[in-house]
Amino acid sequence: MRRLGTGAYLVGGLVTALATVVAAPLLVLPSRGRAWGEWHRRRAGRLLGVAVPARPAAGRRVGPLLRRGVLWPLVHVATVLPLGLALMLCSANALTAAWAMTMWWLFPASAVPRLVGDVPVDDWTTALTAAPLQAAVLAAAARWGGPPLARAHARICLVLLAPSAAELLTQRVRALTRTRAGALDAHAAELRRIERDLHDGVQARLVAIAVRLGLARESLTGVPEGVARLVGEAHEGIEEAMTELRKVARTVYSPILADRGLDGALAALAADAAVPTRLRVGALGAVPSAVETVAYYAVTEALANTAEHGHATQAVVHVERADARLWIEVTDDGIGGADETRGTGIAGIRRRVAALDGTVRVTSPAGGPTTVAVEVPCEP
Repeated sequence: MRRLGTGAYLVGGLVTALATVVAAPLLVLPSRGRAWGEWHRRRAGRLLGVAVPARPAAGRRVGPLLRRGVLWPLVHVATVLPLGLALMLCSANALTAAWAMTMWWLFPASAVPRLVGDVPVDDWTTALTAAPLQAAVLAAAARWGGPPLARAHARICLVLLAPSAAELLTQRVRALTRTRAGALDAHAAELRRIERDLHDGVQARLVAIAVRLGLARESLTGVPEGVARLVGEAHEGIEEAMTELRKVARTVYSPILADRGLDGALAALAADAAVPTRLRVGALGAVPSAVETVAYYAVTEALANTAEHGHATQAVVHVERADARLWIEVTDDGIGGADETRGTGIAGIRRRVAALDGTVRVTSPAGGPTTVAVEVPCEP
């Protein structure tokens, strides 16, 4: 980043301060005030040699608009006008004194150059003593006094125009949320790929092996009993392995989600549930893959608990999307008294939902009913 010179900074600030006085009513407008403030923020950062991130858009919030459109112009004008004028006066009077040292005799007696304090330069004694002294003092003041003043003004700019710690934290959280959403989508895509590989690759080969072993088992005649028994055990082992593989594949990523989407997968889940289940699904729109997976898992576990632990006779699943959040509620008429410490699957639901910054609320008084409510951020 190229640093900005002190003189250029103060002169530019003086010019913009005068422009601010003229265009003050326009700076209250959000677009004008933001652009004006961002330009000054960048200049202040270049002078100080620091990279200052841009302020997030204020939207309709009154505080940032007043700070940028009202408070900042007032502070800018009140500080940079005296600083810029002081630098310009020091520089101009230093040049006047330097000019008067040798060229005073060119002026008529009624218009001789004058030094600070209204001292006329009308003879060589004054020209060679007072004039160089004034030039040196004012040049030194501009040279060594200007930078601290400019830096002081730049720091005032950043106090008012740079993002606050809370705004930086908000920006960081948003960036991390987007990054995590991308990582979760990539993870979901990888799970789908693994499920397809297991289904189309490993499972297909196991099926082929099972078919061959079955044919071999049927065609074995006149062989020792031990050989027939081993072939039969291998055939049964392959079939058991295929059953386990199907369970693993469904655990990795339910293929029905990819085929039917969340609403279709939940409809199939409700139809196959051990307890009669009524399903109500609102308009969901486009739901991220990671959210679909968590929602499907939560409903699956909740319905399994309803049948296994709740001894319910019926259940209701309600899924709805409101703004940028997905709401899931599973209610049953069971005996209640759900205890997460007994391995009811609620802890697993909490872990998966927490990975998406969601919340889980379980209401299960003794005697029932039991309600598992899940809320998951659902931003695309």
